[in-house]
Amino acid sequence: MVSSTEYGSHTWELLLKVDHQHEDVGNEFLLQVTGDLHVGGLMLKLVEKIDRAQDWSDYAFWWEQKKCWLLKTHWTLDKCGVQADAKLVFTTQHKMLRLRLPSMKTVRLKVSFSSMVFRAVSDICKMLNIRRSEELSLLKPSEGTLKKKKKKDKNSKEPATEDILNLCNSPVSSGLPANPGLYSKTMTPIYDPVSGSPASSTTTWFGDSSSTEQNCSILALSHPNCSPETLAEMYQPRTLADKAKLNAGWLDSSRSLMEQGVLEEDQLLLRFKYYTFFDLNPKYDAVRINQIYEQARWAILLEEIDCTEEEMLIFAALQAQYHVSKLSLSSETQDSTCESEVDEVEAALSNLEVTLEGGNKSNILEDITDIPKLADNLKLVRPKKLALKAIKTYWFIFRDTSISYFKNKESAQGEPIEKLNLKGCEVVPDVNVAAKKFGIKLLIPVADGMNEVYLRCDNEDQYARWMAACVLASKGRTMADSSYQPEVQKILSFLQMKNWTMCSQTAPEPENVDMKPECFVSPRYTKKFKSKQLTARILEAHQNVSQMSLVEAKLRFIQAWQSLPEFGLSYYIVRFKGSKKDDVLGVSYNRLIRIDMATGDPITTWRFSNMKQWNVNWEIRQVAIEFDQNVSIAFTCLSADCKIIHEYIGGYIFLSTRSKDHNETLDEELFHKLTGGQE
Repeated sequence: MVSSTEYGSHTWELLLKVDHQHEDVGNEFLLQVTGDLHVGGLMLKLVEKIDRAQDWSDYAFWWEQKKCWLLKTHWTLDKCGVQADAKLVFTTQHKMLRLRLPSMKTVRLKVSFSSMVFRAVSDICKMLNIRRSEELSLLKPSEGTLKKKKKKDKNSKEPATEDILNLCNSPVSSGLPANPGLYSKTMTPIYDPVSGSPASSTTTWFGDSSSTEQNCSILALSHPNCSPETLAEMYQPRTLADKAKLNAGWLDSSRSLMEQGVLEEDQLLLRFKYYTFFDLNPKYDAVRINQIYEQARWAILLEEIDCTEEEMLIFAALQAQYHVSKLSLSSETQDSTCESEVDEVEAALSNLEVTLEGGNKSNILEDITDIPKLADNLKLVRPKKLALKAIKTYWFIFRDTSISYFKNKESAQGEPIEKLNLKGCEVVPDVNVAAKKFGIKLLIPVADGMNEVYLRCDNEDQYARWMAACVLASKGRTMADSSYQPEVQKILSFLQMKNWTMCSQTAPEPENVDMKPECFVSPRYTKKFKSKQLTARILEAHQNVSQMSLVEAKLRFIQAWQSLPEFGLSYYIVRFKGSKKDDVLGVSYNRLIRIDMATGDPITTWRFSNMKQWNVNWEIRQVAIEFDQNVSIAFTCLSADCKIIHEYIGGYIFLSTRSKDHNETLDEELFHKLTGGQE
């Protein structure tokens, strides 16, 4: 028999803090516990001690010193490692969080602070009606990017809460399960392809009140551009090092918000982290399309991505589509075109479906047996020292993933002057439609860096065919691939938008249109042109897109953004093993690029398709990657935690496994296996 005094020696006191709203009860409680008491039992004892009737189901213990949740309620205190000095807080798992969306709209909603960020983002996207949540994540804005914003806030007379959209009463934020019907393939369309507004069925997600319907409309519709003064106040990266700051604050998807120091009512940025927009469908993706469009728009306005003057005017014209169409089209005209525009969107979706599935079955045999090739006279431009360029015409043949060139067509049966293998190369457009300049810049990997080659085409059609072939070859694909023809059409479509001189319509006079052109272009171009000049040029460019519906204009904007050479690159400052200077590493959906920090020139490209394995040495925070042909690299990340780059690589590989056949369910376990740390 054990005496009561001996038994008492096995118990010890544990001070628990409770986060509750009862004013007549203290928030600290001292309990007598034993090491074999399980966490669920501790919860029960504590609730009995508080003695207040309320729903405690969302409460759990947060261990302050260890910065972790005690969510395994069947574990004993001994197994958890809890001793008398532990500071445990009994608090709610769902708390209020403010999120700034890509559209710069701030929403306030209740989010799980105990779930992994990957799961929390999934729940947030269900609240906001955004499919494919795996493409998004949460970002802490870095201090450097907030300096201008803080200065602006000081002088602002408006209350900070005025522009916040409160969604705390939506089903998921209240802790209720999401409606699975919203994500089924047979769901009713939630997007009007003409007006750009959500269909009424969308509102059931938020509720039946007029305010919830308005909330949904706000997230799915574009709003007037901000003033030039506001734009000037926002952070604009000037160098690659500045751009690296933008990507330093991504949260770890395998840990909870609370574990990463996020507090209730903090503000985070919800952004598309991975630039692979899968199954983008105008019928169901009202909010998603708008938010991708907005992220692209702000990236261009704030010069986070470079584009030419001609491209900037196209982007301005597509933005102005909303503004100008509201001024020039009556509601009757919009109604009459409604049916045809819906048909156009249907046809586009049908074409997209065929493209994704690899084309018609009748073409499969042809793809296998015919190895297409291109053969043309092109100009070869080789940069030389002292800024001189040697330009000469040769007979070029493009076969498989290689380009060979000969002195002339007659000598094509013999040995080529040179054969260029384009696998793993960088392909950069060098186009000015107005000046009839159609160039392709190839950066081909060689032992000591990148070999620069410029090709000059004679016209748009020739350029589109060769450019599409180069893009596919860089990814290791040939012109037999079913994506070749769609790629050619996409390039021709983009060139046509640039070539506004061909448009038969006359642009309205700038005096007759009330628009602020400075709102549609980055500050660099505002300084370059007078307001009236800029208006005239935007309206001229707008003639080529004036017949588009608002949704089509957004989709074309996204497509044009994807065509930019720097699209999808996230930058980090790194130090490669064996190097004495810092470099910039660009991470994209299919490759890593080592970039010279001083000049911005690519040094080497490594494709994910050639990657054998990668691992992280968590002690020295070093990422090591092995590629085919015994190529291996190792680097430490200086501008962010190496876990972010590790997660980027694993995340892109995970996204490449997605398929429509999987019924839109995600293998969350596989994601964490590819991206989780081994610390």
